[in-house]
Amino acid sequence: MANAIVEAVRSPVRFLQAMGVSIPIQAELDELEAWWEAEGKAISAMVDRMGTPWLRAYDRFGKRIDEILYPPDYWRMLLKGYQAGAVWRAFEGEGLSATFLIGYVTAFYDTGLYCPYTVSLATALALHKYGSEELKARFLLPMLRRDEGVWQGATWMTEAGGGSDLGATVETVARLDGGIWRLTGEKYFASNAGAELAVVAARPEGAPRTVRGLALFLLPRYRDDGTPNYIIRRLKDKIGTRSVPTAEVELRDSEAYLLGRPETGIYQILEVLNVSRVANSVGSVALMQRAIAEAMAFAEQRIAFGRPIGQHPLMRHQFAERIQELQAAFALAWTTVRLLEEAWLERPPYSERYHLFRLLTHLAKYWTAEQAVQTAKWAMEVHGGMGVLGEYPVERWLREAMILPIWEGTPHRQILDGLEAMARKGAHRQLFTLLASWADPHTLEEMASRVEEHLQLPQEEQEAHAEPLFRDLARFTAETLRRSLGA
Repeated sequence: MANAIVEAVRSPVRFLQAMGVSIPIQAELDELEAWWEAEGKAISAMVDRMGTPWLRAYDRFGKRIDEILYPPDYWRMLLKGYQAGAVWRAFEGEGLSATFLIGYVTAFYDTGLYCPYTVSLATALALHKYGSEELKARFLLPMLRRDEGVWQGATWMTEAGGGSDLGATVETVARLDGGIWRLTGEKYFASNAGAELAVVAARPEGAPRTVRGLALFLLPRYRDDGTPNYIIRRLKDKIGTRSVPTAEVELRDSEAYLLGRPETGIYQILEVLNVSRVANSVGSVALMQRAIAEAMAFAEQRIAFGRPIGQHPLMRHQFAERIQELQAAFALAWTTVRLLEEAWLERPPYSERYHLFRLLTHLAKYWTAEQAVQTAKWAMEVHGGMGVLGEYPVERWLREAMILPIWEGTPHRQILDGLEAMARKGAHRQLFTLLASWADPHTLEEMASRVEEHLQLPQEEQEAHAEPLFRDLARFTAETLRRSLGA
């Protein structure tokens, strides 16, 4: 493998350059990476080990305040990405891809910290697309600030019954009271709790108990009178992503604003989730790169049988394989970024291009998350016994990686939703057209035939035997897109 790509793996910005990505904010990314190397890595390690957020539910007079407290350096670390443009650049010049570039560099150093930027971006995009001019003036502008006063967003869909079957598990009810909606219910995994705004799935009174009965609402942190708009019951104790607070939230006649139309609410909800799934893919690839970089640094110094272990033929071959998998995963994830940038302003009924984006997003979210887990596990193996010790960084990447297949839809959900995009929308045909320029014609024809044959099976059989097909389709797509980048 060329030395250039091997060396590029040590740096997120150099890797982006090596993959041929256009970087309109080169100076800003260089500055962000330099800050992480000089200061951010130490802060991130401290937060993961000792400085995770905690909840102060009451003030000294017994008044409910639900204040989430952080170490001061956490805010300094968090603000770096917001100031660099993790949200505002989507609306001012460089477009969505610039926000994902910032996200990639951030996730290389702290995958959990990319979560607040992701849900803030998803909130801002939904508000921009479906909010009234009055709502945007009141709530979107603070999200685009570049100083300490920037507002954060959050996306709260999941309740105690689970997140996959939203039609059955969302119990939160929305009641129209004059000119404002009031939400009552509970959200079980409320990431980025304490954010100034959240977009929330709820069911208007009288709506059917199916996904068609759901609507999307904008929920402020505080009511118009300045009092808290929801109750934080507790913060979750998680294996990873410890740099973002995830809470159980209780809504009691909480003030909210409808985004879009109630009858198309499920589409707005899925649009929000798909933004996060694209970011999950980008973060997964960044974590893969970080794990390989850590393993590389160790393998160059660890001596066994008279030479560094990285020079042994088997280990050298494994590194080459992992870097090639990294390139393929990146090509898949970055293609979803490009398609999202093309399609995010579309509204139902969606175009064929949008359904191609949907399918690629499910493939990317499924495949890159699994690759992140396997790569982090392998990096621990490279370290041997040192890899399981909490005092060294490599074990953290496995903890962080284990969140990625679950957040914003498990592998099962990605497979079934991807199957639906193919069966009902024919999105696989658009995919094969996209890949035709770089794929081996015989292999492409074989894969296309497998998909078509699978879609002729009875529904139960389609679902039961979907994973091998979906896994092979994801791998095939990633490898083909890798070749499209000349990697």
